[in-house]
Amino acid sequence: MLNTASDLKVKVRPGSERGHANAGWLKSSHSFSFASYFDRNNMHFHNLRVINDDWIAGDSGFPMHPHENFEIFSYMLEGALEHKDTMGNGSTVRKGGIQFMSTGSGVQHSEFNPSEEDPSHLLQIWLIPARKNTTPRYEMLDLDDTARDGNLQLFLSHDGRNGSIRTEASADVYSGKLDGSDQISFELSDHRAVYVHVARGEVQINGETLQDGDAIEAEGHGTLLLNNGKGAEIVLFHLSDRP
Repeated sequence: MLNTASDLKVKVRPGSERGHANAGWLKSSHSFSFASYFDRNNMHFHNLRVINDDWIAGDSGFPMHPHENFEIFSYMLEGALEHKDTMGNGSTVRKGGIQFMSTGSGVQHSEFNPSEEDPSHLLQIWLIPARKNTTPRYEMLDLDDTARDGNLQLFLSHDGRNGSIRTEASADVYSGKLDGSDQISFELSDHRAVYVHVARGEVQINGETLQDGDAIEAEGHGTLLLNNGKGAEIVLFHLSDRP
């Protein structure tokens, strides 16, 4: 545990300590307990329940299956993902895109890699909603590389501000990219919690070097400084509720 300010506590979570699964067509690393990976002390962080780092082989995927009362989004890193659901939606999200479902009272969906040869690489993320059994919704959003270079782009929020997707979770989620002299500061001033996941590359957070798959948990009051990036892409969660 790193104490980096008066009452700011930052815990490093090495990517090497994640759970791992290999089904042949699917290779996945689990930041929190999921499927066959179980750790009763690692079920969630506040209302962040799942971060699965998935590689899906060509012409493979998840057949139709149900979800309810989770806010689920796919954060595409490489390739494409084809989505169909019982709300009547059918679409394909590609590198740099976000595919979001507020599953509420219940929905079924499928996800497939439409390429016969190229793998799909994505983060699948689940948030616990503040309200249950709401009407299910589906949305897509393309991230803006210009807005993210050395900055944070808000793409999911509790109130849908600034063109972001609205979520039923008490959370704001950002994407950022850092390279060379880029610096990003994020202030924790309201005693909410922050979780930063390194999707790829390398970055320093308050002096600690993190690489692809690593993460930090931060709670308290103070400043997170992200710098010294080397092709880094991060996802930052600003969380306010414990489930």
